[in-house]
Amino acid sequence: MTDTPVADALAAFRASGSPWLALPFFAGGAADAVAARVDARIAAGARVLPAPDRIFRALAETPLPAVRAVILGQDPYPTPGDANGLAFSFVGAGRLPASLKVILAEAGSDRAAGGDLTPWARQGVLLLNTALTVEAGKAGAHLRFGWAALTDEAVAAVSARPEPAAFLLWGAQARARGALIDAARHGIFESGHPSPLNRARDFPGSDPFGRANRWLEAHGSRPIDWRLG
Repeated sequence: MTDTPVADALAAFRASGSPWLALPFFAGGAADAVAARVDARIAAGARVLPAPDRIFRALAETPLPAVRAVILGQDPYPTPGDANGLAFSFVGAGRLPASLKVILAEAGSDRAAGGDLTPWARQGVLLLNTALTVEAGKAGAHLRFGWAALTDEAVAAVSARPEPAAFLLWGAQARARGALIDAARHGIFESGHPSPLNRARDFPGSDPFGRANRWLEAHGSRPIDWRLG
């Protein structure tokens, strides 16, 4: 590993020529500032997750022109080996996280198929966390590192396109970004957060996946297969 693994990952993403690079976050200095801040934490001994080559994976798997749906998460799982760069996606060896169990049950997916949501991303579902990095054992550690600007710009960029997209907004933080979305052109489907810590329990039964698919079909787009396996 180099002394600047996150800056190197950013350079590799820039070399990919991704359409997301037109966002001010990348075109200006914000991405470099965030990468430097995360690299400083690594230099100080922090274990940052996910692996550097997975930090920008949500954007790499789902380029801007391919986006048909958006799901926003908070930050990667803070247990080493669990996160793969996609919001809510789990590739660890242990039991599925509680929130993901709730999500998969609502999606009608067999939990035995695991929790890797890569099939969703490859169908055009942007699975973007509001912070792309975290520190081992410290959930939320990088929420104020500047990553949120990328989330806001990505949501606004999807909203600005003429192609219809379904935004599945779960919990207060995700719902707050509804103000960035043109509701006249896109579908907005709000639910409570799937976490069991959400005492309102207003995610189960809210049918975000079915509502999004029905809206996509009604607007000339094929539905998304939310099942895994």
